[in-house]
Amino acid sequence: MSQEFDAFRDEQAVLQQAEGVLAGSAADVGRGDYESLTKSYRKLLKLSQRLTRLSDRSEERVKEAHSQIQQQQVELEAAHQQLARHADVLEERVQERTRDLKLAEQKLARLVQNGIQLARERDRNVLLRHILFGARDIAQCAAATLFLKTERDTLSFAMRTMEGDLPAFEIPLRDPQTGAANDHFVVVHAALHNKTIIINDVYQETRFDLSGTKRFSEESGFRTVSMLTVPLSPREGEVVGLLQLLNAIDQETGAVIPFPKELIGFVEALAAQSAVALENHQLVESQKVLLESLIKLIAGAIDAKSPYTGGHCERVPELAVMLAEEAQKITDGPLAAFGFSSEDEWREFRIGAWLHDCGKVVTPEYVVDKATKLETIYNRIHEVRTRFEVLWRDAEIAHLRAVAAGEAEGSSKERLAARRQQLVDDFAFVAECNIGGEFMDPKRVERLRGIASTTWQRHFDDRLGLSHEELKRFHAMPVPTLPTTEPLLADKPCHIIPRERRLSLDPKYGFQLKVPEHLYNLGEMYNLAIARGTLTEEERFKINEHTVQTIVMLEHLPLPKAMRRIPEYAGNHHETLIGTGYPRQLSKEQLSIPSRIMVIADIFEALTACDRPYKKPKTLSEAVKILSFFKKDQHIDPDLFNLFLTSGVYRRYGEKYLLREQLDEVDIARFLN
Repeated sequence: MSQEFDAFRDEQAVLQQAEGVLAGSAADVGRGDYESLTKSYRKLLKLSQRLTRLSDRSEERVKEAHSQIQQQQVELEAAHQQLARHADVLEERVQERTRDLKLAEQKLARLVQNGIQLARERDRNVLLRHILFGARDIAQCAAATLFLKTERDTLSFAMRTMEGDLPAFEIPLRDPQTGAANDHFVVVHAALHNKTIIINDVYQETRFDLSGTKRFSEESGFRTVSMLTVPLSPREGEVVGLLQLLNAIDQETGAVIPFPKELIGFVEALAAQSAVALENHQLVESQKVLLESLIKLIAGAIDAKSPYTGGHCERVPELAVMLAEEAQKITDGPLAAFGFSSEDEWREFRIGAWLHDCGKVVTPEYVVDKATKLETIYNRIHEVRTRFEVLWRDAEIAHLRAVAAGEAEGSSKERLAARRQQLVDDFAFVAECNIGGEFMDPKRVERLRGIASTTWQRHFDDRLGLSHEELKRFHAMPVPTLPTTEPLLADKPCHIIPRERRLSLDPKYGFQLKVPEHLYNLGEMYNLAIARGTLTEEERFKINEHTVQTIVMLEHLPLPKAMRRIPEYAGNHHETLIGTGYPRQLSKEQLSIPSRIMVIADIFEALTACDRPYKKPKTLSEAVKILSFFKKDQHIDPDLFNLFLTSGVYRRYGEKYLLREQLDEVDIARFLN
């Protein structure tokens, strides 16, 4: 283009020269100077010729330039078209990459969401469904199967996305006869080697035995082509299960395709998440099973400790759960608000029921099992009987001496017979008092005191053969000269077992118990004069103390949040609605419905238990009648008692645990008002 510009500039210069010559020619004409005019003409002719040449060359250059411009336009158009094609290809690739990135983003988001769901889920079946369907969705395949490794060293069919029953058989990892690995099966090979296996076409596969897959395809109509088997491995070298994904699907065409390699990492990531979640769930469940087994072991040991409470710790939870289930169905009235909202709350209640008597582990057997008033580790009625034997012989000796001294044998024998009869009657009365009962009449106590005042002679040292601890109780007693005269029944200082250290009831627990001065009082008159039952004040406190021990023991456990109410459920089963119970003297407002349920369950089981050797079991009607008295005295919840009857819980429990002769008819209408 610079050449065209130079030519144009030359043409302009020639024209300017011509204009100058013409101007000069006009002047020559005016002067009449024809010679100068001729010269100007010749000069103009030369300029004209030069201008013609410049014009011709300019036109050629213009044409040439125009041709070049047209060529450049063609080349530019071609370049533009090529650039447009490259832009289209780039756009397609960008769009494709964007789709891939979005798909990867969706898969990552799904992985994150799946991880959150797996971490939160506590229901095993729901957890397995998350694992199975999450893998199917991420892999974009037609079907999936989840296998779990068993303790029998086999793989079991846990769940699959296809409808129909799961196969009942399990796949052994090793041949039971030879012990050789069954790794000709895909899932076994993947499990034993902790390796992901990809099969693009089942019908072209030669590495593994896929006859079972092909047979299933024929039977179900679901034709398996591509397959991806991924182990669930929470840590190096350990496999807890496997995911087997079938028939990857092209999302645009819907055709079955091999599993894309870029998909494998996502599925393996999901499998790793699932393995950890599954193992955590199994560990938690194992801990729960272990904990409940230990709890039942403790309860069973307490029941086994005493034949008088055998089965109590097992039966009370059964009865409590039965009544709680009925209470949860109530939709109106005082019980309408009651309900356990989760399995954890039910479990908390069950464990509290199982542990309601765990404090009895520190209660001495001879106190729990005390069936007679004089019983300690053995029944001391035999000591008393021996003294009567001595008096029997003393009477006979007195008779023989009287006859030898000259007294008439007949009158002496009459006196001997009367004395013996009195001894027989007195011992029978003492033995009867020893049995205990509902009420000890004051007149009987007076007669007992009269018998106790009878004396006998002891000739042997009662400090011999005793342990160091027993001898300590004799320090406050003077050593008598033998033989010594003693009352037939006595309350001696050595019968007092002191409380070595004062029982400290920590105020934080709110215990409201009167602690007896002594640990035990083994005094013979003191025990035989017990007004009701067979227990002294000290022994009754020792038994009641089991609730204190239960609460303290359970409160000291590092219980998780979901089990914080176990001490409450276990420790309140001896409370009443009017604050007369123990160990805290709680009122109705302070007792939750589960605690009130425990009260009824504990009493009814104790009344109807048929394995207590110290008492005859009550029939259903007798037990219900006694419970109605507790209701009247506001010791038990009236609404729960009525539900106990109207729901039939009392009878369902009886049919499961009581003897046939205890299952009499109960007119519940009598007790509902």
